[in-house]
Amino acid sequence: MKLIVGLGNPGLEYDRTRHNVGFEAIDRIARRTVDPARAIAKSRFSGSLLEGETGGEKLLLLKPLTYMNRSGQAVAEAIRFFKLDPTKDLLVLVDDLALPCGTIRLRPDGSAGGHNGLADIEQKLGSSKYPRCRIGIDLPGQIPQKDYVLGRFRPDQQPLVESALE
Repeated sequence: MKLIVGLGNPGLEYDRTRHNVGFEAIDRIARRTVDPARAIAKSRFSGSLLEGETGGEKLLLLKPLTYMNRSGQAVAEAIRFFKLDPTKDLLVLVDDLALPCGTIRLRPDGSAGGHNGLADIEQKLGSSKYPRCRIGIDLPGQIPQKDYVLGRFRPDQQPLVESALE
């Protein structure tokens, strides 16, 4: 069993924002791995949970609904309940300002790199040793960082992020 967690913020006002690419990635994975007859998310672990399967392995797809900076609560609850090993059974999908838009970086562990969602997961798990997939969203330039990450992709960025999400 594998737990894949996409980070984002709950609520329609955050839908399709840069900070929610983790949620979007989970939605894409769900379309490929969840039986449409069972595609109703359950409210569990302070989040929205779907169960899927790929290659004979059960997948748990989780979107924490606690806002980005408290994502660790949902991750830790699911890890403990299912008795999973974060180093082998967890993958966190997250936005990254430091990467060019549409770039993907997969690492087995590492630092939070200033990302509040990852920092909270590390704090709640007591370790930074868990795989993460960072999806580049570009640097904000002259736009304040908070406004940038909570904004939507520009038309020139949209095809890049779409390719990364696929």
